[in-house]
Amino acid sequence: MSKPLNDTVHRVTQRVVANSRDGRSRYLELMERERERTPPRSQVACSNLAHAFAGATEDQAAMKAFSSPNLAIVTSYNDMLSAHQPYARYPDRMKIWAREVGATAQVAGGTPAMCDGVTQGQDGMELSLFSRDSIALATAVALSHQMYDGATLLGICDKIVPGLVIGALRFGHLPAIFVPSGPMPSGIPNKQKQAVRQLYAEGKADRAQLLESEIASYHSPGTCTFYGTANSNQMMMEMMGLHVPGAAFVPPGVSLRQELTRAAVHRLVAIRENGGDYRPMAKVIDEKAIVNAAIGLLATGGSTNHALHIPAMARAAGIAFDWNDLAELSEAVPLVARVYPNGAGDVNQFHAAGGMGYVIGTLLDEGLAHTDILTVWDGGFAAYAREPKMDGDTLVWHDPGESGDAEMLRPASAPFQPDGGMKLLTGNLGRACFKSSAVDKARFTVEAPCRVFQDQHEVAEAFAAGQLDRDVVVVVRFQGPRANGMPELHKLTPPLGVLQDRGYRVALVTDGRMSGASGKVPAAIHVTPEALGGGPLARLRDGDMIRLCAATGELSTPADLASREPAPDPAPQWGVGRELFAMFARHADGAEKGGSAMLSEAGL
Repeated sequence: MSKPLNDTVHRVTQRVVANSRDGRSRYLELMERERERTPPRSQVACSNLAHAFAGATEDQAAMKAFSSPNLAIVTSYNDMLSAHQPYARYPDRMKIWAREVGATAQVAGGTPAMCDGVTQGQDGMELSLFSRDSIALATAVALSHQMYDGATLLGICDKIVPGLVIGALRFGHLPAIFVPSGPMPSGIPNKQKQAVRQLYAEGKADRAQLLESEIASYHSPGTCTFYGTANSNQMMMEMMGLHVPGAAFVPPGVSLRQELTRAAVHRLVAIRENGGDYRPMAKVIDEKAIVNAAIGLLATGGSTNHALHIPAMARAAGIAFDWNDLAELSEAVPLVARVYPNGAGDVNQFHAAGGMGYVIGTLLDEGLAHTDILTVWDGGFAAYAREPKMDGDTLVWHDPGESGDAEMLRPASAPFQPDGGMKLLTGNLGRACFKSSAVDKARFTVEAPCRVFQDQHEVAEAFAAGQLDRDVVVVVRFQGPRANGMPELHKLTPPLGVLQDRGYRVALVTDGRMSGASGKVPAAIHVTPEALGGGPLARLRDGDMIRLCAATGELSTPADLASREPAPDPAPQWGVGRELFAMFARHADGAEKGGSAMLSEAGL
């Protein structure tokens, strides 16, 4: 029998509800007005309808009869992004599956879908965070035609899922279901990939060896198999009840994946307003669902990027959720999964060991998640504690049973560690996140003189020149949302890892991001206020002592920052389209609010 809801989970949820009361009320009132004022299609002007029907060759008759629900397909397909390459054929199949239940479906629109893996360390990465706003805007454009009874949202990777959530929530009177496509097969072991990267950073492996290693890791259609932001997205869609249960990590190209997508289409028809089981997205994503998403992030050691995305998605639903809430939940939610970079195995091994069905089941057993959330699926959140399989030609669900790998998955009653491993650091350098689940406890505290850099390329040069061979806190500033779009600084991991392996006490402090690939090096990331405009990091100088401590939650320096002039703000950079995103940077809010210009300007 499941335990009662954990006291901390209850307390944080009640605080989120209280802090959200006005915003949530305004949002739900807006969604009700939108529902009431959206005209039935039969009453829309004939010219409008003719434009909407013109391209729907096989479905025109059904559309003209106004007897069929019409589903929107919002897709982020492109075949440069490996996780999204399988989506090419989804719309044609989904239209067939819609017809099976008396419905029609149309591709309402496409969204941008950039790959952080391709732009990592390149100038294009400075567009990454703001691509989330672009995706939300593109989703709103797609759904603005108001020809739909529900939306299927095709997206997996980093900023794409949060962007789809934010955009679709502005049409929250419609039901919505997310449709993933699954991870690629496992490549070389992640530890081997990491070792080659470090050898290359030390000059002990050449570029050909590095490229061979990387291609052996990222090698075919599907999501990258490490537990980064993309796979953390899929976990959160399960934790919020926006998937068909168990859809997250079934690989592409198998019959089970196809049947899960078919089930999503059929289910969306059932939960439309006139389908007898109306489940609008505005009601599915409530305060408890947001708390569940944070709990899943903590329990599985997910991507630090979601310290930005969860608050941003919450705001779009009128919900206030901040790092205090995340940190307090982290104290109560145990770490039940170790997936690379927090462990040796990848997401395919995680799924084989029991995956999300096991995680949700053990959290519910211990009273560590809200079971009473409205999901898109029948049976409530408890249905997500089961895993799908094919019984002949029939899609069924079953109990995942005990963990299939105790080094990968453990029960919440006997976890890897008692907390969720996402710490809030505060002090005279600002507020920051520290992913302690990936760091050895012996390295939770680092106190050393700092070396200040303006970008990650300067760090690489200093490393190559031997200037960092000592105890050091590497500060990389002017990397926040308003400075340059808050790029991921993932390329810092190999050189800093090498220094740590040489026996030095090393840490990173930055107002930029480190992503779901945050690894073994202690890092205070997302520092807010950011350096641009005179934040504390802008007042640091080489040699200042810095102390960061995950045990005490401290991020501070004894230096007299108030007496110093801040370093001058860098000039905006042009090229790779960055100048087109200047308006996003100019109006972006702080990292703790999600780093969004769009939400800030919308008054959310």
